[in-house]
Amino acid sequence: MTSPLSLSGAALASAALIAGALVPFQAGSNAALGRALGHPLWATVASLLVSLLVVLPVILALRAPTPLVGQASQLPLWAWFGGVAGVIYITSALLLTPRLGAANFIVCVIAGQMLTSLLIDHFGLMGLPIKEASLGRITGVLLIVGGMLMVQWFTPSVPAQATRAGAPTAPVASVER
Repeated sequence: MTSPLSLSGAALASAALIAGALVPFQAGSNAALGRALGHPLWATVASLLVSLLVVLPVILALRAPTPLVGQASQLPLWAWFGGVAGVIYITSALLLTPRLGAANFIVCVIAGQMLTSLLIDHFGLMGLPIKEASLGRITGVLLIVGGMLMVQWFTPSVPAQATRAGAPTAPVASVER
């Protein structure tokens, strides 16, 4: 079996493209889950539990070594932020996707990811190698932000209860209960 790290740049980019293509489905399914469970935070819990149930058999099938808890406990606090970011993202997706629509939500997510990624690369944050924020990279990110604004601008307003035939029409649960 080929190690994921030995794949070509095109194969890695294709894998990232496929992973990205799944994100709008995650946002939409989590939004439906939030409506069905009655509160967005229960949908977040359910989504994370499903993730755990999916990854555990994969870990076993790949015979992944046991975690190095001693080494992990020595990491800086920011290394644990991924779990917090996941909860924030999942909860935001299930609250905002029904209101914004999948395309509007995802384009905003991508623009936010690109702006932050450019800063992380430029300063070599989180242990990543420094990749200068050159004029070309800044221009590319600004084009993405411009694209985000265009998608927002050219999305017609739709009444909150307008849905496709057969789609659930229950309003998204508010965070206040």
